Amino acid sequence: MDQSQPGASAPARSRLRQWIDKALQGTHHHFSCTVPAKIGFLAGLLMNMFYSGIKVDDSQLAILKGLPPEATIVYTGKYKSFFEFWFYFTRYQREKLRYPEIGLDYRFLTWQPVSRCLRMLLAHLHYFLGHWKLLDPYSSGYLRDEMANGRTAFLSLVEKKGFYRRFVKAQTDPVQYLIEIQKTLDRPIFLVPQLMLFGREPYRSIPSILDIFLGSRENPGKIRKVMVLFKNPGNVFVEVSQPLDLREFIETPEIRERDLEQQAVVLRQQLLQQINRHRQSITGPILKTREELKEQILTSERLQEFMEQFAVKRETPLYKLRKEADGYIDEIAAKYNNFVIKFGAILVRWILESMFEGVTVNLDILNRVKTMAQRGPVIFIPCHKSHIDYLILSYILYTNNMPCPHIAAGKNLSFWPLGPFFRGGGAFFIRRSFKGAVLYSKVFSEYVCRLLAEGFNIEFFIEGGRSRTGKLFLPKLGLLSIILNAYREGVCEDLIFAPIYIGYDRVLEENAYLREIEGGQKEPENFLQVLKARKFLKKRFGRIYIKFNEPISIKDVLTRFDTPFEKMSSKEQNILCRNLGFRIINAINAVTVVTPHALAASALLNASKERLTYQQLSEIIETYLNYLSSQDAPLADTLLMDQTRAIENALDSFVQSKFIEKIDAKKEEIEGETEFKIILHKRSALSYYQNNCIAFFIPAAITGLVILGKDAFQFSAVDLHSEYRFIQEFFKNEFAYDVDRTPEYFVRKTLKAFIDEAILMPHRSLPDTYQLTSVGYRKLRQFASFLKPFFESYWITLNSFMRVSKKELDKKERLKKVQSLGSRMFKEKAVARIDALSKINYVNAVDYFNYHGIKNAEAEEKIQLYAEKVQNYLGYLPP
Repeated sequence: MDQSQPGASAPARSRLRQWIDKALQGTHHHFSCTVPAKIGFLAGLLMNMFYSGIKVDDSQLAILKGLPPEATIVYTGKYKSFFEFWFYFTRYQREKLRYPEIGLDYRFLTWQPVSRCLRMLLAHLHYFLGHWKLLDPYSSGYLRDEMANGRTAFLSLVEKKGFYRRFVKAQTDPVQYLIEIQKTLDRPIFLVPQLMLFGREPYRSIPSILDIFLGSRENPGKIRKVMVLFKNPGNVFVEVSQPLDLREFIETPEIRERDLEQQAVVLRQQLLQQINRHRQSITGPILKTREELKEQILTSERLQEFMEQFAVKRETPLYKLRKEADGYIDEIAAKYNNFVIKFGAILVRWILESMFEGVTVNLDILNRVKTMAQRGPVIFIPCHKSHIDYLILSYILYTNNMPCPHIAAGKNLSFWPLGPFFRGGGAFFIRRSFKGAVLYSKVFSEYVCRLLAEGFNIEFFIEGGRSRTGKLFLPKLGLLSIILNAYREGVCEDLIFAPIYIGYDRVLEENAYLREIEGGQKEPENFLQVLKARKFLKKRFGRIYIKFNEPISIKDVLTRFDTPFEKMSSKEQNILCRNLGFRIINAINAVTVVTPHALAASALLNASKERLTYQQLSEIIETYLNYLSSQDAPLADTLLMDQTRAIENALDSFVQSKFIEKIDAKKEEIEGETEFKIILHKRSALSYYQNNCIAFFIPAAITGLVILGKDAFQFSAVDLHSEYRFIQEFFKNEFAYDVDRTPEYFVRKTLKAFIDEAILMPHRSLPDTYQLTSVGYRKLRQFASFLKPFFESYWITLNSFMRVSKKELDKKERLKKVQSLGSRMFKEKAVARIDALSKINYVNAVDYFNYHGIKNAEAEEKIQLYAEKVQNYLGYLPP
C-alpha cells in the first residue's frame, strides 16, 4: 500500500495540471493591465453617459485618423489617471478609432469579468509556485507580443511613486521598454501625447484653497474632476498633440549614440516638454500677480543699469527715475483677468449675432499656428480695418482653445470705462510716439521683454492704425523692432509670427473713414462714441472673414541671412526688420478675401461709362474673377456659393447706403435696362471697398498700363520691364511689394493671365512677343483704371510743388495747400476723380517727392521729369 500511494496520486496531479492548463488556456498571459474590448452593455452605457460632456473636436480626431494603419499606437498622458484611460477607451471606441486596451503600469480589476479575475489569480499563483517569483507582463514577453500584434496601449509619464520604483527599486521603465521592443519590431510604434483640460484659464502662481484641497487645474483630484464634469461639462475638453514616431526618434544621430537608459530619459523629457508646451499654448503661461511682474521688470539688470547711467547723464536722483518708471508701468501694463475674458467672449458673441451674418475662419492654418505655439510665443499680426478687430480675433482664439493674447493698443483707447475693460482683456497701451521719452521707451521695451520671457502671446497691428483707405498701409517697424531685440536678448527660444487678414463685407466706420479721407479731423475716442455706437446694433454688416497665413518662425527667417542675429550690425538688423515687416504685409495681402462688395465697387469705379447696366457690370466682374482665379486669390463664401446673388446683394447694399443710384427703366418710363450710377460724392466710399482687394490687381494694373503706353498692338515682354519697375517704385508708398519677387516675375505671370483671358495672344513665330486682341484694349483699361486716382493724387501734389518758391513749408501747411489745390483742380476738371482728393494719398505723395529731392519749385528739372511721366500715363487711362 505504501509503495502504491505515489502511483495513485500521479493521475490526480495529471488531472490537476490538465485542469489548470485548460483554465489558463495554455498560457500564463493573463494580466490586469489589459481590459476586455467589451465591458458589458450597461457598463458601456453608463460610461458613455458619464463622459458625454467632454469635447473632442473633429480636428483632433482627424489627427488620430491620420495615423498609419500599420502602426502600434500608445496614447500618452502626463499624470496617471484611470479617469482619462476610461474616457479614451469609451470615446474612441464609439468613434471607431483605435482605443487603448492595455494600460502600462495600470491594474484594472473593477470592470473585469469574474472568470477573468479568477484566471489572473490562478495564473499568478501557478507561476509563483513554479518559479518562486511574481509574474510580470514585461519580462514574460506578454506586452511585446500584444504590441507586435498591433494592440493599442496607454502610457502615463508621471506617477506618484513611479520614479522611486524605476530609480531605486530598478523596476521596468515602460518608456525604456517601448524603446527596447521598437528596436526588435518591424511595426512602428507611435506615441500620441494627449491632454485632458478642465478649463482654459491660465494657472496662477499662488494656488487657491480649491487647488490645495481638491488638486490643481492641471492635475485635479477625483472630486474636482467630477464636480467640473457635472457642473460645467463644456469646460472639459481633449487635445491631441503631435504624434511621435518612436522608430524615427531612435534613429536620430544624437539619440542613437546614447545607451538605452539615457534614450528613455530623453524621450520622457521630450514628451513631458511637448505636453507642457501644448498645455501652455491653450491656457497661456502661469499668471503672476501684477505686483510680481512689475517687480521683475523694474529690478531687471538691463533696466537698472540703464537708469543708473541715465541718472548720471541727466543729473537726476535715481529714486526719481525709479518713481517715474513705476508710473510708466502703471500706464502701460495690462491687468489680465479671466472674468473679463469670459464676459468679453459673451459680449462679442452677442455682437456677432446681432450685427453680422457669421464669421469665416480657416481653422486648418489656425491649428498649425497652435502647433507652432509650442516652439515659442506667437506674435499675431492682423491687418487693422475696424475697432472690433482685436475683439473678434481674441474671441476666435478663445473659442478655439488658445489664450487671448496681450494686445498693443493705442493710448487713446485707455479712456474710462473701456480702458480698464481692455486692460482686463489683455490690452497694454502704447504712445503714438516715443520722441523725447527715453526712459518711457526703455520701460516699454522691458515690459515687452518680460511678456515674451513669461511666454505670453502678443498681438499688434503692423500698420500702426486703422486703414482709412481699405488697402494695407506700409509696415510701421517700431514695435516689431522691439520684439526682435527682445529675441536677440535671448528671452525666448523662438518667435512665431502669424499674419492674419480680418475683413468685412461692410465696415462699421465707413462714414468716419470717408470724412477723414476727404480731409476731416479724426475724432478722439471717448465715452460719448461708445454711446453713439448703439445705433450700429440696428444694422447688418454682412460676414466677417478671418484668414491666417502660414506662420513664420524667426529661426527660419534668420537662416536666410549669412550673419548670425547676435552678431548683426545695426544696419543689418534694420534690413532684417524691414524685410520681415514687408514679408508680413505681403503674407496678409496674399490671404485677403475678395468680397462681393469689393468686386462690385471695382467694376463700378473702373467702368468707362457713368451709367452701367447690370449686364455691363457683370462682364467687368467676370473679367476680374477670371484674373483672380489665375492668381489663386481667396474668394468670399458667398461668391463661391452663388456669384450672381452675392453681387446683386452688394449692389442693393450700395443703393441703400446711397453710394449708387439705381435707375429703373420701367419706373422712369425710358427704354433699355435698369442702370446703376455712382453718386459723385460717394466715390471715395466705394474706393474703400475697391481697395480691400486692390493688392491682387496691382501687377495687372501696372502691366496693363505699360502695355497701353506702348501704343502698339505688338510688343515683347522685355519692353515692359523698365516701365513696370518705374511705376512700382513710383507707388512704393502706396503698395507693399513682394520682397522675394522681381518685376520680371510679375510681368510674366500677368501676361499668362492676360493670355488666358484672351486679352493677349502669343505671336506665332516671334518668341516672347505678344499681340493685343480686339477685346484686349478695353479690358486692359479696366485693369489700368485701378491706378488712376493714385496718379491724379500725385499729379495734384506735383502741381503744388510747382507753385511753391524757395520757402519750405512744414508738413501740416504743405498738406493744407495740396488739399486746397486738389479741390480747385477737381472743380476746374483738371482731374477727373473725386476719390483722388485723398488726404492719405497726398501725404504719401509728399513723402515720395521729398525723398526724391522735390521740396519746392526750384527742383524744376525733376518736377518736369515726373510731370511728363504722370501726364503720359494719365493720357492712356479712361476719363
